[in-house]
Amino acid sequence: MSSLKLIFDVDVEGYELKPATLGTSKELHVGQSCFAIGNPYGYENTLTTGVVSGLGREIPSPNGRGISGAIQTDADINAGNSGGPLINSYGHVIGVNTATFTRKGTGASSGVNFAIPIDTVVQYVPILIVYGTPYKDRF
Repeated sequence: MSSLKLIFDVDVEGYELKPATLGTSKELHVGQSCFAIGNPYGYENTLTTGVVSGLGREIPSPNGRGISGAIQTDADINAGNSGGPLINSYGHVIGVNTATFTRKGTGASSGVNFAIPIDTVVQYVPILIVYGTPYKDRF
């Protein structure tokens, strides 16, 4: 498997940046602590805490197909920390914050939130970068 490098133009003057350590999602357990990092509603450097509430969940996607295997957590995931890391107590990335379940018509979060497992991300992101679609759907 080849390595993946992404290059971004980011002003890091005065900061010592270190890459996040990727963990694995295959050894997660319900009840395990987790933390969501992001910038919800423009509030930078926000950390929310929670636990892994469920594993192997299916969540709806914008194209109507389900996304299977999601991590369910009660760590708050709001606009701005969706796309950020879900980490374990060792600081290892175990998922990518993705969605929150909202009550229809209210826009209010139910506290049921989801992340895509990091093992799934590592498997599919290189394929998405190259082909723009999951491998199985490219033909």
